[in-house]
Amino acid sequence: MKKRILPILLVWSSLAIAQSPKWASSAVWYQIFPDRFCNGDPSNDPKIGDQIGSWPHDTTGPWQIHPWTSDWYELQPWEKSNGKGYSFNITRRRYGGDIQGIINKIGYLKDLGVNTLYLNPIFMAPSNHKYDGAMYHHVDPTFGPDPAGDIKLMEQEDPLKPETWAWTSADKLALKMIDSLHKSGIRVIFDGVFNHMGVNSFAFKDLVKNGKNSKYANWFIVKQFADSSTGKTLEYEGWFGVKDLPEIREDENGIVDGPKQYIYQSTRRWMDPNGDGNPRDGIDGWRLDVAFCVRHEFWKDWRKLVKGINPEAYLTAEVIDSVSKVKPYVEGDEFDAVMNYNFGFILADYFIGENRMSPSSLDKSLKNLREAFGVDPLIMMNLFDSHDTNRMASHVVNQQKKKYHNWGEYFGWSKAENKDYLTRKPDEKERAIQKMILAFMACYPGAPMMYYGTEAGMWGANDPDCRKPMVWQELKYDLEKINSEGKLSNQIDDPNFDVKFYAFCRSLLQFRKEQTVLHTGNYKTIISDDASGVFGFERSNNEDIVIALFNSGEKPFRFEYKLPKIEAMFTVPGNMKIQSPGGNMVTTVEPGSFLILKTLGY
Repeated sequence: MKKRILPILLVWSSLAIAQSPKWASSAVWYQIFPDRFCNGDPSNDPKIGDQIGSWPHDTTGPWQIHPWTSDWYELQPWEKSNGKGYSFNITRRRYGGDIQGIINKIGYLKDLGVNTLYLNPIFMAPSNHKYDGAMYHHVDPTFGPDPAGDIKLMEQEDPLKPETWAWTSADKLALKMIDSLHKSGIRVIFDGVFNHMGVNSFAFKDLVKNGKNSKYANWFIVKQFADSSTGKTLEYEGWFGVKDLPEIREDENGIVDGPKQYIYQSTRRWMDPNGDGNPRDGIDGWRLDVAFCVRHEFWKDWRKLVKGINPEAYLTAEVIDSVSKVKPYVEGDEFDAVMNYNFGFILADYFIGENRMSPSSLDKSLKNLREAFGVDPLIMMNLFDSHDTNRMASHVVNQQKKKYHNWGEYFGWSKAENKDYLTRKPDEKERAIQKMILAFMACYPGAPMMYYGTEAGMWGANDPDCRKPMVWQELKYDLEKINSEGKLSNQIDDPNFDVKFYAFCRSLLQFRKEQTVLHTGNYKTIISDDASGVFGFERSNNEDIVIALFNSGEKPFRFEYKLPKIEAMFTVPGNMKIQSPGGNMVTTVEPGSFLILKTLGY
């Protein structure tokens, strides 16, 4: 019997490694930057000493936890007293967002229509963004209920011996969060930062202390060890030259064995926390930071590990480049998908600016992108903005004549890099463009991702302005009176929760979540009219049809299409008249608006 069963098991194992999770096409993603989402437990707020090892390396100057509802550009008294400007002080700010805050808002997320979360790093690190990990096997103590007690537990461990790893209070709270999310029908993936660590990581600190004799001497790209007898200082490779982020060493097989095994053990810990072989108590996948900086050989092996633990785990990579350079990461044996920034570039080219892409060019560009990767486009993580870009609202406000065909152009619009950048609140016309983009994302093949606060009306330039604290309806926020130069602005903006925009986003996301035809239905372009500026497509299966029309032109457009009985409608504005005589739909789509119809199948 064993000889007959073994080949079957091997085949199953191979399929498990290769397959991508079917649930991913039904995802409605929501990205959370933990320090800025919700402060659910003020008792664990970070202290100034928690910043040791992070830029700008000032842990002695005046400092306090930052007021959640304050004017973003306004320096607080302790910030003014240090004589430094906005760019220096903004990196020292901590707002106190934590795991309890996420738990407290699960009901909000579910009501919004979200069913899948992507969390920026939650592992222990000194920065506000936590891409400078001190370790991968513990949640940051300031995200949990007992920071001091967690540190004491960690001090008793050997990082290279998983059997000594404790479950800290922050770790346990993260497990509670995962369980609570799952019970609410929400999946969650963590951010894996495996290309580099921080300067106060356990491994790098030991390297600094013990030099060549460190048991972690082989973990990093060391160019020269320190030698007091000759006066030589430690020289090493930092990620893109950033010394705060020492790069993990690789050879021809990818990440070398020491850190590789540590990463493997940490992966197992969060995917199957109790180690019983059932991954239901663990995370549902990973987003991999700067995946393009790690050799393919490592990702191929790591995928086997992940899919062996949970065949339904979702793996998405941050690979922001031309389609030809992205493709190798998603050809079947590394990642299920990528953060689809190329999709965002196309939408920006079409919906924003004076020299916009034509509908026919949009159709061609989208077709090329759908067919580019050789994988199912339905499970791509389709996004427009994130913690690394302008917020969508500000991208619309800062309409430019240039194109956004690459990351440098898309990422580079910030107040720090462009003195003419507008940091103001969008007006109603700009909000209408934002609504069209969101509606397009909700109906197009692939899983849409909303960056936290978009639904609340938030705006902002790229890092750090895209990382403002979340706007909550129950809080009262200061008016934004100060500009990025620290002077009184020419325009005073109200950043408080936008009830009307939230209602729109909620209705849209709920519509997306409930219409299965948008998860797995076929795609067909039904109109691409350059003269009028109208683009439309159809999603269909054996039961339902959804029609989505977008008029980015300057005149009303009369549209006629053969359809069966109209079942439901989602439209902005909501007063469009639609007739369906003799099986034909006849409607007028106003300029700067869209129309979404759901009908019964043919």
